[in-house]
Amino acid sequence: MFIDSHAHLEGKRYDADRSEVLARAKQNGIEAYLAIGNGDGPETANCGIQLAETYDGKPGYPRIWASVGIHPHEASLANEAADSQMLQWARHPKVIAWGEIGLDYFYDHSPRELQKAVFRQQMELAKAAKLPIIIHCRPSDNSENAWDDCLSMIAEHWSAERGTAEPGIAERWTVEHGTAEPGTAEYGRSSGLGGVLHCFTGSVEHARRALDLGFMISFAGNITFPKAQSIREAAQMVPLDRMLIETDSPYLAPIPHRGQRNEPAFVTQVARHIGELRSLPAEEIGSRTAQNFYRFFGLAPETSQPAL
Repeated sequence: MFIDSHAHLEGKRYDADRSEVLARAKQNGIEAYLAIGNGDGPETANCGIQLAETYDGKPGYPRIWASVGIHPHEASLANEAADSQMLQWARHPKVIAWGEIGLDYFYDHSPRELQKAVFRQQMELAKAAKLPIIIHCRPSDNSENAWDDCLSMIAEHWSAERGTAEPGIAERWTVEHGTAEPGTAEYGRSSGLGGVLHCFTGSVEHARRALDLGFMISFAGNITFPKAQSIREAAQMVPLDRMLIETDSPYLAPIPHRGQRNEPAFVTQVARHIGELRSLPAEEIGSRTAQNFYRFFGLAPETSQPAL
């Protein structure tokens, strides 16, 4: 049993054979995957929901859950109308997370200060929706700048207690939907919801800081790359009950598929590699990380519904 905790299968690269890709995943023991809802920007952030609905209950395919959120690449497209729409999408029963969100200083498709402002707002929206967050963090070359900013912002705005703030759309949402009284909404407070550092590329120290903040660490196919020694060291340190695995399809196909379009079936190679690092069979890594996925997101494996 394996779960791919992060994949993007909505794009054109899968239009010709999406059903075949999902069928292959099921045939290779992939029980479920999380369809990330970024799309090409806020207007298409329901792409994961659409996939989950399309394949819901169909035999021969993995179970599919979804997320919503604004990727840092599209931070310049964020506005209050988009925030309101995503809060609506976040109420869909298939949505279990908010993301991926965070900071990307490698491509800098959006100005860094704007990325930080949107990241902060996305965390507040996730609190209002009562969803854990999925983090994208990529520093510029030969730097830890995005890691420093990202983990500091999580510590300040997601995991630490602070005072109440002026009501914005996030607080208005919690009040209007009956989850808080005016002036006491979760805006500006510790979320208690945790999150996932997806496609982890940092150091052991970054992983330790994230664990201390209550986060899960998810490893992807780049753990198999020759130059990824720091990722392998982190995978040896992270407790098994705090670990997830993913493909980040269509990106970062693991060896021996490197250079190909990635797909959820290849998550078994991530499990195999982590198993070799920890002297465990791939099947045990798959089973343990699948159990972690269900537990962290509050899902019952038997029914694929949120646990009561």
